[in-house]
Amino acid sequence: MENQYSDFKYYMQDVGSLYFGACYDYTELMEHEMVPFKFKSIIEHYIMKDTQADTTLESQFYYMTKEDFSYKTYAQLKTKVKFCQLEEKKSFFGKTKVAYQNKVLPLDQFVQLNLAQKKKYGVKIQEIILSKLAMMSFSV
Repeated sequence: MENQYSDFKYYMQDVGSLYFGACYDYTELMEHEMVPFKFKSIIEHYIMKDTQADTTLESQFYYMTKEDFSYKTYAQLKTKVKFCQLEEKKSFFGKTKVAYQNKVLPLDQFVQLNLAQKKKYGVKIQEIILSKLAMMSFSV
């Protein structure tokens, strides 16, 4: 079963962002040698205030509310959430088909979706995107 989810455990970066596969839990992120030390420090000092070490990023963001301390921390990091959800599309011939569509939303917009909406639209979180510039200016 673990191999099935290993594709969603990745870390990448480009010039402006850090990308984390949503199936990582915080213990794995802390042990991953490529994850930047500053992000590990942020996890240790801020995120772990209201989060268990075995919580996955997917679970953390799926149930996150604006009242959570972790929300405030991730908001400072200019976080975006990449996810897919079911959407109905009408074809040229008038048939309706349902398919998953990928979306990327800033964290504040994503948490505005309540739990019922997330369940209704079959939201599946794929990736968490952090701004390098925001992380650079974050004081630990």
